[in-house]
This record gives sequence, structure tokens and C-alpha cells, in this order.
Amino acid sequence: MKKIFNYFLIGILAFLPIYVIGQIVFFLNDRFSDLIRFVYGYYDNYLITVIIFVGSFTVFTYVGYRLSIVGKSWIISGIDTVIDRIPLLNTIYRVIKKVVNMFSGHELKEAREVVYIEYPKEGLWVPAYVTNKENDMYILFVPTSPNPTSGFTVIVHKSKVVKSKMNIEQATSFIISVGVDYDEAEEANKLSR
Repeated sequence: MKKIFNYFLIGILAFLPIYVIGQIVFFLNDRFSDLIRFVYGYYDNYLITVIIFVGSFTVFTYVGYRLSIVGKSWIISGIDTVIDRIPLLNTIYRVIKKVVNMFSGHELKEAREVVYIEYPKEGLWVPAYVTNKENDMYILFVPTSPNPTSGFTVIVHKSKVVKSKMNIEQATSFIISVGVDYDEAEEANKLSR
């Protein structure tokens, strides 16, 4: 009976990733359906609804193209100019834009880096994203598992960091998977100096 129950649990765990992906797909489908119902309900005309969605798709694609090829878009520049004149909102907007740019790779002067630091105390190593450098000091974001969007910002001397071969995507996968997905496992041996 114990083996049967164990096999049952293993079977459930095998289907868990499929269930999570299914929930994400259903969530996105619901949001998209709500958006279509909202636009259609407002205009009560399928033609106008299709025109709005095709127009939106065209604008987003154009802005993405301009940002990728040229590095800037007059639409985004115009919005930046307007928001820059609004107190408080301009600070929030600027910070959010820098964080998004860090993860997306736009407007970066230096390549994104992943490093290891001893945090929260010596002997415990965690990956961190290099968000900025100033002389010999590194400004790092130390994400927490399994949600890499929360974490801590720390400033450390460059002698306290160990560079990693992981890129941002690999480090994020490592954090989300709570260490299960670790492509650069040989690096762990180098950490215990």
C-alpha cells in the first residue's frame, strides 16, 4: 500500500508542471477574453474591435522594431517627455523603466552580469545580478527564491564578488527552481575558497 501511494504522489508531481502551465494559459486566455469583451462592449461593433486590436498590434510591433534596430522610438520619447514633467510619477516611471531595461537588455552600457556573494553571512553563497558599478563598488540585486522579483539591493566591494558564467536567464531559472536547474554546477566547487 505504501508503494502504491508513493507511485501516486510521483505521478501527481509529474503532472504538476503541466498543471501550472495550463493555469497560466487559462489566466492569459481569460484576461485576453475580458479585454476583447471590454472593447467590444464599449463599441458594440466587431469591425471596430478588430481595427483596435490590429492597430495596437501594429503600434507595439513598430515600437519594438524601432527600439531593437534604432534604439529609440518617438512614441516612447514623447511619453517619456510628458511623464518627466509630472512630480512623483516621473521618479516611479524612471525606476521601473531602468529595472525593465536591465532585464530586457535595452539601453545597457555594459553587459549584464551574474555574480556570487556571501550573503546573508560568510560561507553562504547566493547569485546576484549586477545592476550598476561605481569604481571598485558593485551594486547588486540579490533575488530570493522562488520569486526572483523580490530580494535585496546591496553594495559590495569588487573583491567580495565571484563572477559567474551564468547569464541572467540561467540565474533566474536557478532561483525560480530553488536550485534544481543549475547549469553551472561546477562553479559551486570554486566558491568554497
